[in-house]
Amino acid sequence: MKDHDSSPLTDYIEYPAEQMLSRSEQFYQDIKRRHSIRKFSDKPVDKRIIENCIKAAGTAPNGANHQPWHFVAINSAEVKKQVREQAELHEQGFYSGRAGEEWLDALKPLGTDASKPYLEHAPWLIAIFSQKKGGLNPEDKNTNYYVHESVGIATGFLINALHSSGLVTLTHTPKPMSFLSKICQRPDDERPYMLLIAGYPADDATVPKHAQSKKSLDEILTFM
Repeated sequence: MKDHDSSPLTDYIEYPAEQMLSRSEQFYQDIKRRHSIRKFSDKPVDKRIIENCIKAAGTAPNGANHQPWHFVAINSAEVKKQVREQAELHEQGFYSGRAGEEWLDALKPLGTDASKPYLEHAPWLIAIFSQKKGGLNPEDKNTNYYVHESVGIATGFLINALHSSGLVTLTHTPKPMSFLSKICQRPDDERPYMLLIAGYPADDATVPKHAQSKKSLDEILTFM
């Protein structure tokens, strides 16, 4: 390894082997309770919880440590209304045929349609943006690397953090998503990556049976 400025690793914790196994099982049992929810309560969520979860997302591994992401946390009723209006406008075209029959058939077991009331009802929308240019410092305008992969990992961290905090989420990717850039007043060198809805589940929230079916370990794992 080439010489570079670094610090000793001091915050790693090595657990006994039995505890490692127990922790891995505990994490699996917890994370499998995470579900995508489409009915949210309007119960408020403390802004500090959202801040902590986004700080956690900001620790995700990424290309050259450029951290090519920006998060816009939306709590304003007026802004959420704008997002819903624009998202439903695009979704109407999607469900009216732009998506294609095969894609729409794949979505039928989930019961989704162009109506997205949760975009106004949930306490928080988090718009996630990827950055083509940037760097470690605010004034940097360098090329960012592995942007899609980096933002995807950070989004996974964010979903896990919100779940671990006791909230439910839904990933939403209306096509196209360019309206989010305008509503959130983001610069031209950023692209909307995903809209994450976060809050408490409504009392009548449900989970589609189709979404509860997971591939077996043998189907997703190969040891070599």
